[in-house]
This record gives sequence, C-alpha cells and structure tokens, in this order.
Amino acid sequence: MASTAPLHPVARQALTAALDEGWADPARLYRSGRQARMLLDAARETVAAVLGARPDEISFTASGTQAVQLGLLGALAGNRRRGGHLVHSAVEHSSVLHVAERHEAGGGEVSVAPVDRAGRVDAAAFGALLRTDTALAALQSANHEVGTVQPVAEVAELCAGAGVPLLVDAAQSAGRVDVPAGWSLLTASAHKWGGPPGVGVLAVRKGVRYASPLPADEREGGRVPGYVNVPAIVAAAASLRAVRAEAERENARLHALVERIRGRVPQLVPEVEVVGDPVRRLPHIVTFSCLYVDGEVLLTELDRAGFAVSSGSSCTSSTLTPSHVLAAMGVLTEGNVRVSLPYGTAEADVERFLAVLPDLVAGVRAPLGLDLPAPAGATESLLVIDALGKRCPLPVIELAKRIGEVPVGGTVAVLSDDEAARLDVPAWCGMRGQEYAGEAPAADYGGDRGSAYLVLRRS
Repeated sequence: MASTAPLHPVARQALTAALDEGWADPARLYRSGRQARMLLDAARETVAAVLGARPDEISFTASGTQAVQLGLLGALAGNRRRGGHLVHSAVEHSSVLHVAERHEAGGGEVSVAPVDRAGRVDAAAFGALLRTDTALAALQSANHEVGTVQPVAEVAELCAGAGVPLLVDAAQSAGRVDVPAGWSLLTASAHKWGGPPGVGVLAVRKGVRYASPLPADEREGGRVPGYVNVPAIVAAAASLRAVRAEAERENARLHALVERIRGRVPQLVPEVEVVGDPVRRLPHIVTFSCLYVDGEVLLTELDRAGFAVSSGSSCTSSTLTPSHVLAAMGVLTEGNVRVSLPYGTAEADVERFLAVLPDLVAGVRAPLGLDLPAPAGATESLLVIDALGKRCPLPVIELAKRIGEVPVGGTVAVLSDDEAARLDVPAWCGMRGQEYAGEAPAADYGGDRGSAYLVLRRS
C-alpha cells in the first residue's frame, strides 16, 4: 500500500544489530554512547548521500507528518519578516493542508495552485501565485493517491527566481526515484521505502532561514527535540540505501506491472476510469474509480480475496469527506481503488488481482440492478483449465488447444498437481511467444490442490 511498505529485509537485519550496538544515548561520552553516536552519524551520512544533501542538513523526526509540519512551521517562522503568504498545491498531503489551515487562522494568507485532471500542477500557474510577501511554497514530489509526478524542478526554478524557499514533500518518491533538484527543504518518511515506522526525515539547506516552532533543544540541529531512536534510524538508512541500489531494475518491473493494470482494468470492468498521469507517474501506484460502487464494500471484498488496497473515496475516509485530491482533479471520488505494489510484488499476484476484480465489482453492483455493457472481450479475459490429476504433457496440450479462447492480453490459468508443469508451462510459453506470468495457489482459481500456472496470451 502507498501508506506504508513491508519492512525491507535489510532494515530488519540492521535493526536487530543496532538494538544491541546502538542502544545508548548518542549525546553521552561513555563508550556505548560514542558507539551509538557513530551509528547515528553514519546513518545521517547515508541518508544525506541518497537525498543529495549534506549530513548537517539532515534531521530525523518521529514521522513524515512531523517532518512536514516542522518544516513548514519552521520555514514560515524563519521568513516571517518577508511576509505571511504560503503557496501550496491543491493535492498536497493532509499534513500540509492542516498547517495551512492553522497558518491562515493565525492571520497568514494561503494561495492554492490548482491541478489538471491528471493531478499535475502547471508550473507557470504555480509561479504566478508567488508574491513579494510569499514566505514559503510547498509542492510534493509525487502524489500519494494517484502517483502523478509533479514538475518540482520547474517550480523550484521559479521559486528561486522569486527568492522563495520551496519545501518538497518526497514521502512517496524517496528511495524509489531520484530526488528532484532545487528544493530548499525536503521531507521523507522511512516506512514508505521499507524502513521501520517512527522515522521521518527533515532536510533544511544551509542558508535557508529556519526558526524552530518548538522550545529549544540541542538534539538534531535544534530542529527536533527529544531522544532519537538510533536503532530505527540505522535501519531506515540501511533500507534506503538498499532500495536505491535495487531501484532501476525493480522500478522497471513494477512499472510494467502497473501498466498492465492500467490497461487491463478498463477492458475487464465496465464504467471504470483509471486516474492520474499515464506517463509522468511513480512506478508502483495505480488508481482507478468505479461508477456505481461503494468503495468500502469493494475494498472489503478485495481484502477477503487477499488484497490489501486502499481508497480515496469518501466512504472509506475517517472524516467521511471526499478525497481532496480526487476532488481537485475533478474525477470520481466514489468507488476509488488505489493499488500500490511493494518491492518484490509477483506477476502472479497482479494476474490474480485482475482475475478476481471483475466478479467482485459485479457482485458489489448486483443489488443495484444495473444493466451495464461488458467491456469488449471481458467475459473471455480469463480462462481456467483444470488439468488436476493429469500428467504432463497433458496440461500443456490443453493449454495449446484452448489458449485461443481468450483474447490477446487475456490470461489462462492452468491448474495442475504435476510438478513437471512448473517447468513445461514456462518452456512452452518461451517456444510459442506467449508470456509466463508466474505461479499461484490453485485454490485461488477454484482448485482443491496443486498450483495455477498463469499464461498471458501475447499472440
């Protein structure tokens, strides 16, 4: 899910080791304190190198939300002589919106830059909102609900020309893609990239005016008071370095899987719209909205099927208000499903999601009595071949005979309890120009034993 990611194996190993080696107070001079300080300094250097900052520009917070709040409030306070005007986009994280509301309630002014239907800010329109009394601008690197990447570099150039510091919320992109250039303040959240929860990052460039909104404390450069969690920070840094090392290969793989979801969902489900920028987007997030669907009910059904997805629809919000992101984009705010693929997501999991989604949506819509046209080829997009109890090559023979029953792009699930099928089905795909999409439990496709070998028809 986009809200968090599973703990990266490297983070788990680093956390376990640091619990033994970095338990002491890094501000103390005794041996264990000095050792904890060395671990903390090394972690700070690692994070700084990945984010393109100096180590002394990095402070660790208790969360990404706290990093955003401290960054905004501190920069506004530090630039109060310039003025009390704040600019942000309409699709920022709620942590930005809440600070903006507080700022406005205290007498400050706030301007909100609109977005297009893809959720992207127009850089020129954002720049036009900057004034001589603008104390701070804020723009996320990429949207947390639809994955759209924002034109940060272009906006940063306009802000620099106007002498306005720019805070970039990089929670969704840090670790996955390169950090955009031109930021004055940067925030990130470790659990988004597979680090442990409870670690946020606030980076403040040298020369940026910043005044802590909290009482003075000597820790973390005076920006974040309180005792630091050295083991968690060490684990966060280790996992950040690991995911960046894996990013090029893994991003390409996840991008292809997301592209598959973006293309197939409208073919499989009637009255559905995939939202967010189709090109300038994060590699792991895809969001679509289904007409005539109660989002909470659909998410519950998907959860029962084994898929942990989220929604921006009003019926799943704790405040029962529509998603401000989807509303700003002008797209449907109900029946919204956000799919986020963590590192290591298997093709078979994506195929199973696509296989079960049409029936689940249809089931949620069924009580409404709607007569919806089925997308072209939707009824034949999945074919299950029950070859349980048959020895190879019979499962492969059945596959060869029946793959023509699904359209190009469709999926065939071959159910088999013969171990040879694990080798023969992928080999057949390689010989015949079809795509082997992996293995899943046969139970996911109605079998009582064995495995389901998934084949995508490519020709």
